[in-house]
Amino acid sequence: MINIRQLAKDLKLPYIRDNFEQIVSEARHTKPDYEQFLLNYLELECQKRMENGITRRLHEAKFPLKKYLVDFDRTKYDSAFLPKFEELETLEFIEQKENIILIGTPGAGKTHYAIALGISACLAGKSVLFASVPNLIIELKEAMSNLQISHFRRRFERYHLVILDELGYVSFDKASCEMLFNLLSSRNDKGSIIITTNLMFDRWEDVFGDPTLTGAMIDRLAHKAHIPRVFPSLFHFLHAGYTPMIAFAEAIF
Repeated sequence: MINIRQLAKDLKLPYIRDNFEQIVSEARHTKPDYEQFLLNYLELECQKRMENGITRRLHEAKFPLKKYLVDFDRTKYDSAFLPKFEELETLEFIEQKENIILIGTPGAGKTHYAIALGISACLAGKSVLFASVPNLIIELKEAMSNLQISHFRRRFERYHLVILDELGYVSFDKASCEMLFNLLSSRNDKGSIIITTNLMFDRWEDVFGDPTLTGAMIDRLAHKAHIPRVFPSLFHFLHAGYTPMIAFAEAIF
């Protein structure tokens, strides 16, 4: 026999599926008019869907730990930097498909801030992927071996925000660098990327090996990018031979 629970399941109405008995019981006591009863139910159903969506997006993002903007210690930064934090935390950079490159020494707060922005994006309805760069290279190689690189690339491109952590901790062979370059190039202008790294731009060649590939990589990532000098100083950048790329960045302190 068809029942309310089954119909709610078929219609993908999780709140009424799990709570219809309570809904009916309360209605018998409060006796709302039909319109108010329907409005109350629809509001609760929408709230449930929003909560389920947030849970799903946080799960799919694969954050290694939960970090929140409210816990990010801004007291150790000069007050002049606070407007930049406020600007990034509006998440407007995602709407504009801009990148953020956070460069600093270990313990500077780069990963915390990147994850916190990612969680805020999930709460705002944006799809997010977090991956360490070494693990991403491994996944790329596996996709290549399984002849699934096209599927991997399409899935990578669909996220509103991709966070790539720990660029610079491990160097890669030429094939790996080329795969990473092609992957990031295919995503260019399709969504935002946040990169955390302990290396100034003039040291990226240590990771990618090839100076031409390194320059092209920086050019794609730094164009339309926010590169806050709140984490390191940009002094070295201006003397590293990458000044043209930095000049095109839209939001340097």
